[in-house]
Amino acid sequence: MTYLTGKHLSRRALIGGAISLPLLDAMRPAMAAPAKAAGQARRVAVVYVPNGIIMNQWTPKGTGADFEFSRILQPLAPFKNDINIVSNLTNPAAGKAKGGGHAKASGSFLSSVPPKYTVGSDVHAGLTFDQLAAKKFASETRVASLQLGCEDSRMVGNCDTGSSCAYTNSISWKDADTPMMVEVNPRSVFERLFGNVDPSLPPEVRARRSLYRRSILDRSLASTQQLVATLGPADRRKIDEYLTSIREVEKRIESAEKDTEVPAMEKPSGIPFQFADYVKLMFDLQTIAFQSDLTRVSTMMIGREGSVRTYPEIGVPDPHHPLTHHRGHPDFIEKVTKINCFHVELFAYFLDKLKSTPDGDGNLLDHSTILYGGAISDGNQHSYVDLPLLVAGRAGGQRGGRFIKAPEMTPVANLFVNMLDRVGVPTEQFGDSTGRLDLNA
Repeated sequence: MTYLTGKHLSRRALIGGAISLPLLDAMRPAMAAPAKAAGQARRVAVVYVPNGIIMNQWTPKGTGADFEFSRILQPLAPFKNDINIVSNLTNPAAGKAKGGGHAKASGSFLSSVPPKYTVGSDVHAGLTFDQLAAKKFASETRVASLQLGCEDSRMVGNCDTGSSCAYTNSISWKDADTPMMVEVNPRSVFERLFGNVDPSLPPEVRARRSLYRRSILDRSLASTQQLVATLGPADRRKIDEYLTSIREVEKRIESAEKDTEVPAMEKPSGIPFQFADYVKLMFDLQTIAFQSDLTRVSTMMIGREGSVRTYPEIGVPDPHHPLTHHRGHPDFIEKVTKINCFHVELFAYFLDKLKSTPDGDGNLLDHSTILYGGAISDGNQHSYVDLPLLVAGRAGGQRGGRFIKAPEMTPVANLFVNMLDRVGVPTEQFGDSTGRLDLNA
């Protein structure tokens, strides 16, 4: 129930000057239409998977609304009406570039600009479409964009046949000369969103300071109680659920930091030992950031290109990248397929979190456009055509529930133009786009 008053709570309101609020009924002017009055925020996200996909296990059967989910995409069946699988998209920029096959792929993926072949500091690629959106929203959010990852994110050195690590370890570029550093530590992400810790401080200094710092939520408790007393039942429930989710994330980070059961290994503070827990924690942080409108743009690299992560928890103890050069070996193909399925299962968790989080007149998934997939289709051949991609979310009136076959060799940048339009960043041309791929046609 919405209480009618002569004033309304600002969308930029904070708890204790530190915690941004989710969208509440009290933020709408009395008697105003919810979506119009709220100035509904729209979000754009990219979830990236490396090393290619077993395409005959990815591609659905049928077309349009009558398609059947493939083995790899099966975990997304509950979200059929919220997603569109798109085929026949290609990245010509990767084919034109020089350098390592993986570096060319990820280095050009979101910009559609061939990266410069270099191992030095003179890296050069292109502005990525997520950062174009981030520039649009920067004045309206505390954090312009999040760049998250679950694997080594060093930006210097040779990571692929004479190509800089900046190309394999980052998919987001602020401009042609500035790759965005990927944050792999959940604690650092949490503090960036909710704390005042200087991210430039050495990790040991930040860790020491955190020992003497009370929980952000504890410090904000008094002001929270004062605010809740002025709200209606629905808003009280929203704030309680929101603060509970933040608290749970903080506790999971603390648990990972205190974990002494793990065998000795190099591991940044706050990273869960189990990979699935790690990825889900990062997805939870993105959800909270979207819910509180701290940011409207995020990219998430489940793995970097050339990743040699092993997955013993799903029966794949072999390193990922070498398996993708399977040369038709059935055992290798099956193991890569298992990895592909596992990644989609984790993505389904993210969609479920977004869909179950209320936001204005719907939920977060209703007001987001999310790209899932990678810059390589066939990892055995480093193919950049018919990329494994899908788009989730309903931002800007996007319909879902279809397998869309675009015209062959359609530039993937045409899809980026569509996604930018969906979040209120009208764009006539981006990268090497030749038009706008209309997913509602």
